[in-house]
Amino acid sequence: MHIVSGVVGPDVIVFPTKLMLMPALAIAALWALRGSFDTSTATRAASVLFVALAFSWLGDGAGFFFPFLDDELPAMLLCFGLAHLAYILLFLRFLPRRAVPRWTLGYVVWWVLMVAVLWPSLGTLAIAVALYGLVLGGTAVAATRGGAITTAGGAFFLASDTILALRLFLPDQTGLLAGPWVMLTYTIGQGLLAYGIVRLLREEPR
Repeated sequence: MHIVSGVVGPDVIVFPTKLMLMPALAIAALWALRGSFDTSTATRAASVLFVALAFSWLGDGAGFFFPFLDDELPAMLLCFGLAHLAYILLFLRFLPRRAVPRWTLGYVVWWVLMVAVLWPSLGTLAIAVALYGLVLGGTAVAATRGGAITTAGGAFFLASDTILALRLFLPDQTGLLAGPWVMLTYTIGQGLLAYGIVRLLREEPR
């Protein structure tokens, strides 16, 4: 509903439906995890997942939650940065199921290219965005430790942030569908991450 309304309207429901995305995902994850909190490890891991979703929610509505700021972008970057750090902690500390594959070196190439392309347009945000890019790539890499589902989720999340960065800093070179593509890849990425994490937690020995 959110993505369709962003393309064809009505515009009045675009922002409200955006603010419903992460709460809906959190409720779905909580429902799917019922009966899976018999160990302290599972409880802590689930808590970190909900922290990641909460910060993502704040990032989605940065302009609404932080109206006292002249520019919502720093708040959005901070909130999503904290969400990504929560995901990284989750996969490195609680849900490592396999080693990081060698192909993830491709994410290093992604970071170098993105910094090179965006740098002339970043101004005073250059260092912050470069560091933020490291965190984004870190989530994509860390997510590979959870399995194929979370690997795909991390890749889609990274794709969303990549499109968003191009849209924010190179607006003259993005198409009309940039916004919908940001949200489509974002919702798929978050959904796959949450689904993969829930599956891993439900497989935990209890």
